Amino acid sequence: MKKNNLLKALGPGILFASTAIGVSHLVQSTQAGEKFGFGLLWAVIIANLLKYPFFEYGSRYANATGTSIIDGYKALGKSALWIYFLITVISMFMVASAVGFVTSGFMQNLFGIESHEATTLLLFVICGGILISGKFSVLDKLIKIIGIALLISTLIAFVMTLINGPLGSKPLFEGNIFPESDDGIFFLLGLMGWMPTALDLSTWNSLWTIERIKQTGYKPTMKETLFDFNLGYLVSAILSICFVTMGAYLLYDTNETIPNDPAGFANGIVNLYTQTMGSWTYILIAAASFSIMFGTCIAVFDGYGRAMQRTSELIFFKKKATYTKAKNKMYTATILLVIIGSFCIIQLVKTTDFGIKGLVNIATTLSFIIAPIIAVFNVILVRKNHIGEHAPPTWIKITSYLGIVFLTAFSIYFLFNKFGG
Repeated sequence: MKKNNLLKALGPGILFASTAIGVSHLVQSTQAGEKFGFGLLWAVIIANLLKYPFFEYGSRYANATGTSIIDGYKALGKSALWIYFLITVISMFMVASAVGFVTSGFMQNLFGIESHEATTLLLFVICGGILISGKFSVLDKLIKIIGIALLISTLIAFVMTLINGPLGSKPLFEGNIFPESDDGIFFLLGLMGWMPTALDLSTWNSLWTIERIKQTGYKPTMKETLFDFNLGYLVSAILSICFVTMGAYLLYDTNETIPNDPAGFANGIVNLYTQTMGSWTYILIAAASFSIMFGTCIAVFDGYGRAMQRTSELIFFKKKATYTKAKNKMYTATILLVIIGSFCIIQLVKTTDFGIKGLVNIATTLSFIIAPIIAVFNVILVRKNHIGEHAPPTWIKITSYLGIVFLTAFSIYFLFNKFGG
């Protein structure tokens, strides 16, 4: 791979990592360590491993065909495309509201804003304004720099946490490796649901890959596209383990807990860093944490905007000329719809005991339950009859089959446990 060409290919994988290193890491992974020590570390590792092929297939399909994997769903039949459309409509408000709820907490914590309602409204207006005005590419470059800063600071905090040792006296591996309570099972499903992120977001990889090709005018080789994706995925996986470790070492079997209100939660997360790196780092970590969550939030809005834009084109517009006129309006309408719907959901839960953790658990569990459907679609689309010589190697195919069994079995177990007694 030539260096200049590789630099042109880089982007979608880093954007994927910035989307993943948000709620699943800062919230779910940290809580896993806080509640169970290293008891659920297996779930984080297995989810990262067994969900890997389905995200990789999004990038692989886009490079091999020059189209998004959403186009592939249409090739499977109109019913597959409609299923994806319905899944997206059902999940996007819960996902966006969970991400927005967490991000507004970090914004409150950083800028000292008292009103969560005002913070959320300001956040959503800024995100919507940037995306609708087409300024996301500029922000994307800034987020990558901030993401690198958060990566370095997290690794430093992780190493210093290991050196200092756990604060609690209880052995970290003595926590339950499989929760016995309904709430514990609910949390486990949520943890795996967004580890590293929701599986239906695999379509975004393909959309961002196509957009990057248009942006640079360079068609990368398959190896270059997969290098970009694998780099982002590896960084995301490593950081998820780091956050579980910091939660376990600094919170498990101690009197310390992370509050359930947004601003308090953000303050608790930032304090995980300052406990090991010193109080002088608070403002730096608070700024970096908010920035990466802001990147996650805006990437989620953009991803849903692009996904609904392309899906609507394939379903509702038979004539390309007709769609061309409505294209920008469709993207804008989706962004506005997601913002309004998510804001309403946040207002419903912000003053209840349900709080930030409950909203996140609902959103992440929903993502896990619908994941097997997307997984099956993606596996079918990377067979040789669809992408020829670019079909994945045997070990990835086997991993994807295991992933489907894993996702399906846990989804059935949860549904039976919840509704079947």
